[in-house]
Amino acid sequence: MSEIASVARLVERADALLARLEAVLPQPPQPPAWAASIAYRYRKRGTIARLEPVRHVASIRLEDLKEVDAQKERLVRNTEQFVSGRRANNVLLTGARGTGKSSLIKACLNAYAPRGLRLIEVDKADLVELPDLIDLVSGRPERFIVYCDDLSFDEGEPGYKALKSVLDGSVAETVENLLIYATSNRRHLLPEYMKENLTYQHTEDGEVHPGEVVEEKISLSERFGLWLSFYPFTQAEYLAIVAQWLRAFDVSEAAVQAARPEALVWALERGSRSGRVAQQFARDYAGRNGGG
Repeated sequence: MSEIASVARLVERADALLARLEAVLPQPPQPPAWAASIAYRYRKRGTIARLEPVRHVASIRLEDLKEVDAQKERLVRNTEQFVSGRRANNVLLTGARGTGKSSLIKACLNAYAPRGLRLIEVDKADLVELPDLIDLVSGRPERFIVYCDDLSFDEGEPGYKALKSVLDGSVAETVENLLIYATSNRRHLLPEYMKENLTYQHTEDGEVHPGEVVEEKISLSERFGLWLSFYPFTQAEYLAIVAQWLRAFDVSEAAVQAARPEALVWALERGSRSGRVAQQFARDYAGRNGGG
């Protein structure tokens, strides 16, 4: 075999090896059909990552959400600033389950989608891919919310430091057309233990200083510029939400009033007066009483 043929054979084998390596190495996500939807899910299967358009986006509206007026006002204001090209903050929505945290974000999407707002849902396991996602949307005319639902971390999870870096700490400048909106039942996003209280230090002048472990757990949530706290509903607030959903399901006003005792029993059986429980009751009641 001639020397030229040997070199050609070596190049061919090198190309084949590179092709096999590329097949197993992680690939950055490819641009989706941006006109296909106003919301996308980040999905990674093996080494292939992509944005999948959400074909049927939840149709909830801002006016559908009751008893969270203060939280709604602040989130709408922040989103309005963002869509208008002004300064806005990443947002952490924390508190009791079923109180409208996720619904409020979806309602903002529906309200501002005609003005170019888009949403990308990312699981916490995929947060390590945030830099690639940021590169993908950088320069796009739309405004993007990266949405992380029910966000919390266990010790040592890689997504924790990736999110922390993207929020406020990376050497790369944050792109101006992307914000992170996250919901969580934990204000500090990491499990907290009683023994960590022992690391607090009290100075002679009365100041309290948390230890390094506590500081680390607080540091991530502090990087969100806006915190919105949600609280369990009172009985009156719960009944107001039930009535709102029943009317949305075309139940008559007389039936709305008659449903109150059943709604209270339903909440008692579920052990919760959350907005989610209110919607579930209203759906059942409307189905049994000819509502939409």
